[in-house]
Amino acid sequence: MNGLTLVGIAIVVLGLAYLLYGRWLVKTWGIDPSEKTPAYRFEDGKDYVPASRFTVFSHQFNSIAGAGPVTGPIIAAMFGWLPAFLWLLVGGIFFGAVQDFTALYASVKNEGKSMGLIIERYIGKTGRKLFLMFCWLFTLLVIAAFADILAGTFNGFAKDGSQNVPGASAASISVIYIFAALAFGVFMRFIKSGEMTKFIVGVVLVVGMLWAGIANPMYYDGHTWRLVVFAYCFVASVLPMWLLKHPRDYLSIFLLLGMIFGGAVGIIVANPEIQMPMFAGWTVKNQPLFPILFITIACGAVSGFHSLVSSGTSSKSISNETDMLPVGYGAMLVETLLGIVALVIACSASKDGGLPTGTPFQIFGNAVGNFFTMFGLPAHVSACVIMMCVSALAMTTIDAVTRISRMSLQELLTTEGEEPGLLVKFVTNDYVATIISLALAYALCLAGYASIWPLFGAANQLLSALVLTALAVFLRVTGRKGWMLYVPMTFMFIVTMSALVISVYNIVMKIGAGSFVFMVDGLQLIIAVALMTLAVLVVSHCWKELSKTRRKNPSFS
Repeated sequence: MNGLTLVGIAIVVLGLAYLLYGRWLVKTWGIDPSEKTPAYRFEDGKDYVPASRFTVFSHQFNSIAGAGPVTGPIIAAMFGWLPAFLWLLVGGIFFGAVQDFTALYASVKNEGKSMGLIIERYIGKTGRKLFLMFCWLFTLLVIAAFADILAGTFNGFAKDGSQNVPGASAASISVIYIFAALAFGVFMRFIKSGEMTKFIVGVVLVVGMLWAGIANPMYYDGHTWRLVVFAYCFVASVLPMWLLKHPRDYLSIFLLLGMIFGGAVGIIVANPEIQMPMFAGWTVKNQPLFPILFITIACGAVSGFHSLVSSGTSSKSISNETDMLPVGYGAMLVETLLGIVALVIACSASKDGGLPTGTPFQIFGNAVGNFFTMFGLPAHVSACVIMMCVSALAMTTIDAVTRISRMSLQELLTTEGEEPGLLVKFVTNDYVATIISLALAYALCLAGYASIWPLFGAANQLLSALVLTALAVFLRVTGRKGWMLYVPMTFMFIVTMSALVISVYNIVMKIGAGSFVFMVDGLQLIIAVALMTLAVLVVSHCWKELSKTRRKNPSFS
């Protein structure tokens, strides 16, 4: 199979999905362009901050397009390129994009509230508490996994002690990026300028940061960078959105879209042949295609984390309800395209029916780097740029999820309309809540990315099942059609519960084998069992509401 053909099919199908299915959802549920959005009604200069369509799109895409759309499809290629390709398209269009858009839609229609508070309004306080506990535990896994990925990426030294120039340069660019984003945030906030001026300034800053970072690599080990990443997460969690998150995401979009564009153009120019088999079997490396394929490819197909971004941060910056389709539905389709590009590139670089050696990031980065050299970019510069683009994927996710983790803990411990006690006030302080989340995530991070990722993948997809179920209740209660969510929510619940059962079984087997380590396996076992229990309880609460034949519409719908 020709790689260019697969990418061409994907672009056409995704484009038609946006124009037809996406617009049909908007028409079915209804939007009001004249309605004042929560970003204006509750503007506070911190979380509720009106922003342009492109700025919110940049934030949404950068936050959801973490390591997943590169890592998942490449790992899943072991089953063959066809299962991965089909799941990316079907999942992206009918599962992921629908979930992201509906979560954004429900939040904007409910004062910019997060999923937890939306669940309270339509399902009850118990459902809210259970869901928020699930979300908070899940965010700890995300922070831990992505922090370890970044620490390994930025490590300035290889295993043999030699200098890792691309990693050190990517680390340097990332540090410069933070300070440049702060300056750009002040510029966008206080210097009134048009979109073209912001675009030009943004491009100049990106080019300048790349040049400065490549010229001045920072050589520190992985442990040091792990501490730096957690320190950055703390700052990103407590600073106003307009000061760091919005400008950083705005600047990052040039890198990420540039990487997708470079990979797509490279595929067009090189016109590579897919070297991987179309279908490798129902079981590969002792891993069954069901349910492993559907939790391995999360971002790019469907990811529960996306709903937390849609309802936790993006909904508080939407300036007009018409922006919800490109931000909620469109950003997910672009991520699906990234996943397909990564799949095609990895499968094109394979030899003898197997993937090249190295991590998914290394496989993807080396292949795209080779494409860039075709355009005259020096090999070492290309390697540094690609490494930075890949690390930007993880950084723009980890800062968003830390903020969401802090907010989930705060919402979990407080009740809307009730005055909290002194202890709750202290724990739910922005700084204290962030420190608690980061401290627990750091303990999990010590287990390493490879140990955390399988549990993270299953929990992520289970979160998607819970969100889709809760959103189906929202649509039913408010008199809107919600049948298009029934198949995705049922399928994802079955898939992810099956995967978690397998994970628990494998961990328990380590006890008999004498290889059980509590700080690694024990914490994962506790979290896995807790997630499964909470999931069953949340779904049972949602199902009770969903099965009711009648219910009056709340005044806030």
